[in-house]
Amino acid sequence: MNERIKELEKQCWSHRVDGALVDGQVHFDRQKFAELIIDKCLQQIEAQYKPVLEDKLMMQDTHWDGYVQCGVDSYVAIREHFFGVEE
Repeated sequence: MNERIKELEKQCWSHRVDGALVDGQVHFDRQKFAELIIDKCLQQIEAQYKPVLEDKLMMQDTHWDGYVQCGVDSYVAIREHFFGVEE
């Protein structure tokens, strides 16, 4: 398994279920694991388009404008698909 995935997995094991301590049992929080993976994906998308968005010279080129828009659209679509629309 990928080392980054293993690190995320480690964050999801605990002795608590829904905040309550469970004696002698270890629980894997699948919801948290999924959210961590999605969050890492969103971070990668943002890391790709944000530097271009912040570079005024690059943004004058219509090629990069489309690139940034694609990144922003992907970010929003993934966030809304998995987490709903935030107001």
